[in-house]
Amino acid sequence: MKTSLFSVFGAGVMFMVFFLFAPAMSNAEVNVNINVPLPALVIPGPPALIVIPGTYVYYPPDVDVDIFFYHGYWYRPFRGGWYIANGYNGPWRAIGPRRMPRALIDLPPGYRRVPPGHERIPYGQVRKNWRAWEKERHWDHPGGEHGGPGHGRERGHGRGRYNED
Repeated sequence: MKTSLFSVFGAGVMFMVFFLFAPAMSNAEVNVNINVPLPALVIPGPPALIVIPGTYVYYPPDVDVDIFFYHGYWYRPFRGGWYIANGYNGPWRAIGPRRMPRALIDLPPGYRRVPPGHERIPYGQVRKNWRAWEKERHWDHPGGEHGGPGHGRERGHGRGRYNED
């Protein structure tokens, strides 16, 4: 009889434990996060840039990976996401879709086809002047238009070429 009473008591305890902890166990979540690392990008020196027609977004035509300079930062698309960096070689960090500049999302198709007459602008000059150029709408003026006379030339530099910092 003692064995039977012990068995009933043990079964009762097991029954209570099951019902007390079952709701907690049913709320368990599984979160699988697979990070695909951004491939390394090493550019040996400051890249020359070209302004994308109709924008104030710059890109390095001699770099095979899509990267863009805009408003003082570098942006890089990869596998449906975007990454941002202070320098052209990174370090890159993910940027959410709400923080992406509209100018980068709306880039014209075929922007990599460099029109005749476009000069490559040294990165140091773009970094130093992008804010003033955008404020004065430099690329919208005759003589500063994409591919037009004076394109890629800083005012006051005799031969019309930029001098690297």
